[in-house]
Amino acid sequence: MTIEWRYTVEQELGILSVAGYLGPAAVHRFSGAVGWAVARGAGPVIVDLTALRGWSAEGQLAISEAARRLAAQGRNLELAAIPADGSLVPTGDCPPIPVHSDRTAALAAHGVRREAEERQEWRTTGWPS
Repeated sequence: MTIEWRYTVEQELGILSVAGYLGPAAVHRFSGAVGWAVARGAGPVIVDLTALRGWSAEGQLAISEAARRLAAQGRNLELAAIPADGSLVPTGDCPPIPVHSDRTAALAAHGVRREAEERQEWRTTGWPS
């Protein structure tokens, strides 16, 4: 099982939305999505997990690796709507990862009150419509 993703640039924020299950089979695809975000943005990246059904230990490590990768570019990674079990155990060398209850709260934390009607967007072909 793999994931589908969508990356949008919203004002100065990147929003990487992930759907599916972030397990061992999906880590490589998630890493590619993070690379896409690194190449196409300059501000913080909010990883919106609203449509994520769950994650494995490998998936959580991929989140930590993404935070390190973005930090190396002078950017922050934040999470919105983590899976219901609420667990995230970043590795000791991981930068802080702010966690928001949902996408709306994450955007509000950056002063975004409503999403722009026109924005740049990239996604996998299987992204749910």
